[in-house]
Amino acid sequence: MQEENYDIQDESSELYEHYRFTATEGQDPLRVDKFLMNFIENATRNKIQQAAKAGNILVNDKAVKSNYKVKPKDVVRVVLAHPPHENLLVAQDIPINIVYEDDDVIVVNKEPGMVVHPGHGNYSGTLVNGLIHHIENLPKNSNERPGLVHRIDKDTSGLLVVAKTEFAMAHLSKQFFDKTTERLYYALVWGSVENDEGTIEGHIGRSAKDRMQMAVYPDGDYGKAAVTHYKVIERFTYVTLVECRLETGRTHQIRAHFKYIGHTLFNDERYGGDQILKGTTFSKYKQFVDNCFKLLPRQALHAKTLGFVHPTTGEFMQFNSEVPEDIKACLEKWRRYSTNSTFES
Repeated sequence: MQEENYDIQDESSELYEHYRFTATEGQDPLRVDKFLMNFIENATRNKIQQAAKAGNILVNDKAVKSNYKVKPKDVVRVVLAHPPHENLLVAQDIPINIVYEDDDVIVVNKEPGMVVHPGHGNYSGTLVNGLIHHIENLPKNSNERPGLVHRIDKDTSGLLVVAKTEFAMAHLSKQFFDKTTERLYYALVWGSVENDEGTIEGHIGRSAKDRMQMAVYPDGDYGKAAVTHYKVIERFTYVTLVECRLETGRTHQIRAHFKYIGHTLFNDERYGGDQILKGTTFSKYKQFVDNCFKLLPRQALHAKTLGFVHPTTGEFMQFNSEVPEDIKACLEKWRRYSTNSTFES
């Protein structure tokens, strides 16, 4: 199933398009309210049914009731009387950890918990809200998002580069497209990774079982090609610290790839890593892991290194960031546990 967000105004109905989804050729008949529940995060079935009752759900440009059965290649749209909130960007004086800035680019070390750009459920307090307060007239990418040439997840910490000019936007975007940027992540994953280094390949697309997750499709018949190279940094008893080098940059790539090979990221709630996936049945061990979760209340993923060619000077620039304190504290706890084979309360 292909997901698209066009955020445009529908002139014929004087309504604004908030969502657009195109059903694949293999789509089984499914009520449109259930269909939309699979895609729109935080949406309730009651709200979707109310939108249908008000004539705000269109299939192939015709208003439908909530019991309409979606068929292959149907174009399902949600239109409302107001523009999408993410289009109504407001500059906010938000602290941003800028590690480098010149006339062309900004390199930011994003704190965990900060959303990169406004979207459903997060309309303010994002990195973009802070950026447009810091700099006026940032160029917009193809999705109308100021300055962004790539992104990292809300609960992932680390480095990303922002374009300050149209030329820088085009230049950097091409580097990401051509896979010539350098992106290294540190991830703590469940289990003992068998090989000291390796490569995970497999197309990534939205999961058919849980539309909030991405899934790996090894046969390549769905999704987009994705390649992650990894190297083991340190082994603990039931978890492993790995360095990941992204060859591609798909949504949730590291999270989906490591779940696919049986090593879900530690405390990754969306992918089930917030459960004890490896270890003993002792209650003291459960308490130990719970304490680790409290120290690191997010997925254990950090964008540590970022390298790219400067759009104007042509110089290759590389930036490194420290592993955040929450990940450090969790690693130290596992390190002590692995060394001493004792549990901590």
